[in-house]
Amino acid sequence: MKYSDQLAAWLQAAGYTHYFYVGGGNIMHLTESLDRYLTGIPVVHEVAAGIAAEYFNEIAHPRRALALVTAGPGLTNIVTAIAGAFLESRELLVLGGQVKTADLANQQVRSRGIQEIDGVELVRSATKLAYRFLEPIGPVEFLEKLAVSWTPRKGPVFLEIPLDVQAATVDEAPLPTPVPPALATVDEETLDGIVRLYDQAERPIVLVGGGVPYAAAADLRRQFVARGIPVMTTYNGADRFDGDDPVYLGRPNTWGQRSANIIIQRADLIIAIGTRLGLQQTGFNWQEFGRAATIVQVEIDKGELNKGHPRVDHPLAVDAEDFARRFAARPLSRHDDWLAEARRIREAVPRIEAVNQTGSGYISPYDFIVRLEALTRDDDLIIPCSSGSAFTLSMQLYKQRFGQRVITDKSLASMGYGLSGAIGAAIAAGGTRRTILIEGDGGFAQNLQELGTVAVNQLDLKIFIFHDQGHASIRMTQRSYFDGKYLGCDRPSGLGLPDWERVFAAWDVPVTTLPLNFDIDRAVLDRLAAPGPAAFIVPIDPEQTYLPKITSRITASGSMESNPIDRMTPEIDYLAGL
Repeated sequence: MKYSDQLAAWLQAAGYTHYFYVGGGNIMHLTESLDRYLTGIPVVHEVAAGIAAEYFNEIAHPRRALALVTAGPGLTNIVTAIAGAFLESRELLVLGGQVKTADLANQQVRSRGIQEIDGVELVRSATKLAYRFLEPIGPVEFLEKLAVSWTPRKGPVFLEIPLDVQAATVDEAPLPTPVPPALATVDEETLDGIVRLYDQAERPIVLVGGGVPYAAAADLRRQFVARGIPVMTTYNGADRFDGDDPVYLGRPNTWGQRSANIIIQRADLIIAIGTRLGLQQTGFNWQEFGRAATIVQVEIDKGELNKGHPRVDHPLAVDAEDFARRFAARPLSRHDDWLAEARRIREAVPRIEAVNQTGSGYISPYDFIVRLEALTRDDDLIIPCSSGSAFTLSMQLYKQRFGQRVITDKSLASMGYGLSGAIGAAIAAGGTRRTILIEGDGGFAQNLQELGTVAVNQLDLKIFIFHDQGHASIRMTQRSYFDGKYLGCDRPSGLGLPDWERVFAAWDVPVTTLPLNFDIDRAVLDRLAAPGPAAFIVPIDPEQTYLPKITSRITASGSMESNPIDRMTPEIDYLAGL
């Protein structure tokens, strides 16, 4: 059989059901073959293929999707998506075309074949594996390369397949049954020690990250609630608990919830499971993170345990899911007094603080998130883009319901992720669940061409765009640090953004500018409930303030110095008298 047919059959056997792609001459055999084994979703730009596949994999597991791109510009266009999946430790397979092996430059000249770029060298630093086929490989070796992406710590795999290799004739062979990798697990003696730390602590916190898979969340949630285990989540673990669970204490983060930041800094034991404890999580002033706490970090990547920040007293390079299950199954001591104190802090600190200014005729973005939350369904897929105020406010304020999925790609913090990610999530849902996208106008503009993908597939996707006439976060930075010298952040400073109603009309997507009372407006509610795509423009004050936040100072030496995460600006004492 033709090798591209064999590859498609193997991919199907490995659980791949979909591929996102932009057509190209150097993938002509792969495109035709994959069409007979998987469902192909054409997109307008290759970066959307990679982002959509990443989000699809988060929703559809154990079903999988891949991205297919042609050589040269097809590959360079998807590099941002590869980098995002790499930093978020997410599964992503990218198949790339290449010129015939006889036309390869082999680093002797810049390029020999038409559109030839050395894709392997280009993406090597942002992949777990980058490999070029110089001849067909067999099923065992092919499966080994695929599995690199699935194996914790997950990440992207790039396989570059020259045109003549795609077209080669091979003997048909079955793919072996994929076997889950055997991960290191915590031994009983070490687990006993961690349990003793928990039992002896007065103010313990368990911080659950995205390394604890969603498939395990329902069982873990029941155990945590039944045993009264005080729990917080990272942004990637946000949907593992319900926002109203009696043991749930919020999402601490540099751009996190003030109450959660206060509580985690009062803890005397932090058990972080399935999180790398990056600077977003600990704050840039990481020396102050967990200042009075013993810190246990469960992270499969030893490099993250040894990176030097934050201070970690008990690093454990073991499987996060196994650790969480076995820890929660122990007869742990209850910490009801601490849990009650933490909940009093949560209640004392308002979700929406009266410190921001919103001009007349605009919707407060803080009020918007809380009011939208009440309109969502229990099984909605929530996509709060990946950067800017639409992202930070969503993750700071949105109170998730268990059963909803909340997915972002915040480590790369690239604008333009929201729409492509929402497409992947909606395709994964297969029309059975609604997808809600919250995105800023600047970010949405970067990949607005994918409205064509939304329209042609008639996705049940509801798009909310923060229309603040530019890049709000950049405008805020320039206001704070450079006395309001605005550069490239709005129309007066040279940034051209479109008329949104005319843009959506080009694809026949219904669009509505939200009235101030949008959450009780019958026309808005009807459109939100109707199947298919729809857009809602949220009028946001261009001079809107965004507080509380962690602030930094420029020191005399020119460096930046940040507050610890429990000293958010403005420093208001909401806890007096507690």
